Amino acid sequence: MKETATLILETVSTRRSGLRLALVVALLTAVADQISKWVILDHVMDPPRLVEVTPFFNLTLGFNRGVSFGFLGDGAAGPSLLSGLAVAIVIALGVWASRTNSRAEAGALGAVIGGAIGNVADRIRQGAVTDFLDLHAFGWHWPTFNVADIGITGGVGLLLLHGWLQGRRTPAAKGPQQACP
Repeated sequence: MKETATLILETVSTRRSGLRLALVVALLTAVADQISKWVILDHVMDPPRLVEVTPFFNLTLGFNRGVSFGFLGDGAAGPSLLSGLAVAIVIALGVWASRTNSRAEAGALGAVIGGAIGNVADRIRQGAVTDFLDLHAFGWHWPTFNVADIGITGGVGLLLLHGWLQGRRTPAAKGPQQACP
């Protein structure tokens, strides 16, 4: 009985530390995103222009009223609808982070949460997300993005990698499954 109680307490403690880690990473991601946007809007892009940083990377100001590639950007309800959806996703990811025992998973979830919060803050404040990072090669430009997008994409990538690695560690089922007669 004492061993069971100890195991339960360790599990609760581990889950709380997962949520704590996710919240710290979310805060760092959201703050880095908002500071970078403030610097770009108030200092670098005043007046708006193209800043060539390297042969494959520019700073250029853009405002995305929709989701990826401007999807759902038309109409007055767009920012409110997208912000509400993002808040619901943040809550669901927070619940997931509170239940995980994996620090990698918690950190990845925190990056996604922080990125979502950073972009929601833009939508609430100005009705659109500020984008300013422009990668390009051979005349082809990736759509402009921001630090929040890096957090979201990186976090999702880490979640996928973590899931794949966890799947590789799980032993495969032994032999074919047989149906009951």
